[in-house]
Amino acid sequence: MHQKAATILRFFRQQSGFVSGEQLSKELGISRTAVWKHISALRGAGYRVEAVPSRGYRLLSSPDTLAAEEISVQLNSGLIGTRLVNLATTTSTNFEAFRLAEEGAGEGTVVTAEEQSKGKGRLGRIWSSPPGANLYCSVILRPRIKPFEAPQLTFLSAVATARAIEQTTGLKPEIKWPNDVLIDGKKVAGLLNEMSAETDGINDGINFVILGIGVNLNMTADQFPGDLRHPATSLLIEGGAKISRARFTAFLLNELDRLYAGFLDHGFVQVRREWQERCNANGREVVVSNHGRDDIRGLFAGIDGDGALLLRHPDGTVERILSGDVRVL
Repeated sequence: MHQKAATILRFFRQQSGFVSGEQLSKELGISRTAVWKHISALRGAGYRVEAVPSRGYRLLSSPDTLAAEEISVQLNSGLIGTRLVNLATTTSTNFEAFRLAEEGAGEGTVVTAEEQSKGKGRLGRIWSSPPGANLYCSVILRPRIKPFEAPQLTFLSAVATARAIEQTTGLKPEIKWPNDVLIDGKKVAGLLNEMSAETDGINDGINFVILGIGVNLNMTADQFPGDLRHPATSLLIEGGAKISRARFTAFLLNELDRLYAGFLDHGFVQVRREWQERCNANGREVVVSNHGRDDIRGLFAGIDGDGALLLRHPDGTVERILSGDVRVL
């Protein structure tokens, strides 16, 4: 989008009524004919703009897009979202964000895409990524923490996602260890963090972390692959109303920013506390399946400071679980 058209769009969003062509002309330092051309460009991009003689222009509706201009006007974050990159299609936003981070992209850079051809889930699983329906998002962070602390950021992402869902829909999501967000037991969002680090034992440190977040916003039941249709859902299915993807993204980035600032100042304590409050397994009996090994059964006793699952056995001993799939009994 041309910068002048983006500025006109911001004017529309700041006004509750009409904005005169003369005012836009003066503010932008361009002719009224040029203003009209930029208005026409906005209409061509899917924006409904009303024009009334002697009154000016006003914005009636916006397309459901993840364009940077749509997201940035709704951000109040300080760091996350300082640069927004939206792609029509990509293999995965994590892949693109990783590439940008290796090239030196700044902390807080956010990559979104309208469609992913190879969306990634945990343990190499595929994340269904149809065009124009959901949020596929990756955030570049450069925290000054040790590599073993990086998994804590997965829990931060989960809390931010749950908050954004509550704020935009009124639904009550729960979090499943380690990286799923559920509504009524069905997966609505997944998280996949990736890291570049130096681990030579002398100068261990993180180069960057990619927070990968996928949220099913406006998928319908027939869009889910057959093997996913029952355990997965979308905010549209659960709430009965279509979600503005740009608005949801802005809410999510704002919450990520707040939580990340707190994490840098106070560590994992606050994130861990809220994550446990939102966990679907609190105080309940669970079974942990771990890739071909025998299932482990016990009482969910929370997570430790590294994010490992704590499983209490009948004899009172507590086992620390680093990976696996959890099912509540």
